[in-house]
Amino acid sequence: MKRINKYIISLICVAAIFTACNDDFLDRAPQTAITGGGFFKTVSDVEIYVNRLYTESAMPGYANQDFDSDNVTTYLRGSDAWNALRGNLSKENVSGDTWNAGKWAQLRAVNYLLENVQDVSGTEADLQHFLGIARFFRANFYIGMIDRYSDVPWTNKALGSDDPDVFKPADPRTLVADSIVADLEYASAHIKTTLGNRTRVNRYTALTLLSRFCLYEGTFRRYHPELNLASTAEPFLQRAATAAEEIMNSGQFEITGKGVLDMGNDMYRAPGYQDLFHSLNLGANKEVILWVDYSQHTVGVINNVLNTYASLSRSLMETFLMRDGSRFTAQAGYATKTYVEVFKNRDPRFAQVFAYPGFKGPEGDYYATPELGGYGQLKHYPIYQEQVLGGGNFYAAMLTYRYAEALLNYAEAKAELGTLTQNDLDRSITLLRDRVEMPALNMTTANASIDPILAAQYPNVTGANKGVLLEIRRERRVELACESLRNWDLHRWYAGRLFGERQQGIYIPALGAYDVTGDGVNDVALLNNVGDELNYPEEERSRLLFYYLHDENGKENLIYLENGVPGHLMMRSDRDEGKEFKEPQYYYRPIPIGETVLNPNLTQPFGW
Repeated sequence: MKRINKYIISLICVAAIFTACNDDFLDRAPQTAITGGGFFKTVSDVEIYVNRLYTESAMPGYANQDFDSDNVTTYLRGSDAWNALRGNLSKENVSGDTWNAGKWAQLRAVNYLLENVQDVSGTEADLQHFLGIARFFRANFYIGMIDRYSDVPWTNKALGSDDPDVFKPADPRTLVADSIVADLEYASAHIKTTLGNRTRVNRYTALTLLSRFCLYEGTFRRYHPELNLASTAEPFLQRAATAAEEIMNSGQFEITGKGVLDMGNDMYRAPGYQDLFHSLNLGANKEVILWVDYSQHTVGVINNVLNTYASLSRSLMETFLMRDGSRFTAQAGYATKTYVEVFKNRDPRFAQVFAYPGFKGPEGDYYATPELGGYGQLKHYPIYQEQVLGGGNFYAAMLTYRYAEALLNYAEAKAELGTLTQNDLDRSITLLRDRVEMPALNMTTANASIDPILAAQYPNVTGANKGVLLEIRRERRVELACESLRNWDLHRWYAGRLFGERQQGIYIPALGAYDVTGDGVNDVALLNNVGDELNYPEEERSRLLFYYLHDENGKENLIYLENGVPGHLMMRSDRDEGKEFKEPQYYYRPIPIGETVLNPNLTQPFGW
């Protein structure tokens, strides 16, 4: 009993089987019966409790990077993704950041509320509003679990130490997915539509998460043969489209900030797009569905993406179109364009995601430094002095859900269903391109002229809508770059091969000094060895930033050139340690061994 009590207190594996559910979640009514004690007396009590869930539950946030995906040149060393690709991940060393006591305690907090509101006084609508928010948080918790483990124990109650289901096995993915949808259907039906300052979960937040998850689950089932669930994908795809369409038809949201800034020298930026990721307050922005209001006086957010761990990949760079809508990869000599040249006549969003030549941040110049091989990330980087707190800390408004994602979900779901029309594209993708004065996506043209690079990236995309579906995936990668969704997308599309590719960065035509500001004056020098800088006059040395392929002892640094000079920068770790993505095993993570010791009824997912 001592071990059981410890297990219950830590809530490491709190789980109970969900009551019997209809196989078709679209026909199943959400559970509303609540039983238990009488701790909560008024709706105000419930509101105070629910407000705590914004901190204690897995509140979405920090959507400011694409770690561990093909959008960056290198992964975080020692992460689960890093270890998996190098064959070193196991149930003994996997991180416990998802399956841990704190996460299960958050779930128990939600279930405790749902079980103990039978004596609450107040209007039914007010009570259901807060119960809907609680179920939103429960759904969000299980979305993370199903993505990581597939089959997991589902519980809709706060377990006690005498509950026989404490050590139950995992429930099948189908039950968990249906239960997630049931929670989000309840949430979207009962949470109020009032937007306020857009920092609290509203009905459209629930609809966005419903659309996101249904698109995820529908495409995951369609493209993952190991699940043998392809025949059940369509209802999820249909609900992904209709949930997004409810948001589109609400009249509450719009794509904001249309317009392009001509920077000269054939370079263009999109300031309206920029404002979404660099503003101090997003409460009045009509594209925002939910945001986190960080304040200079309450918290500093460390911008690790830009300062420490990662830089953006050549693969992402080449995905952005030219300003006339043509492919960058159709340009003559595209593979050997220099840092400044790749910014010429591009989709204006490009110079808001990538640090454009001549960009200066509030703490000085932000160069295209080659330390991590790739291009500097501008999206989310602080651009105003008011954001800077010093020591690598800054504060800013942080988007968690925005209208653009709903439009992208709608277009992709309709394309997957085979019901996409040009009108569907015009009311979704075209709105995103209109903001930055890019040509509309034409369905007929896309299907007639398929991009061979996209086709090679996603070889399992087939059918009459292949071309337009690939272009929708391009648009999603471009519009949502550095918003933490790329990893999620590659998982659901069964595109794990891209995780295993050795990413490239900036093209270096020759060792020596080069211009990264576009003014014709050299700013940065990449040299072979420490000491080579002495070949430059003292005046020039004083203004150049020097980087080296070898350290002072002659040992190779983090980066190397793919084939010597000329060539693209690459990461030495990828060359020396290798990268391999094993399908389907690496789409999932092992359950930490300590949890299976506590609960022997748990089994490891797919090959772990």
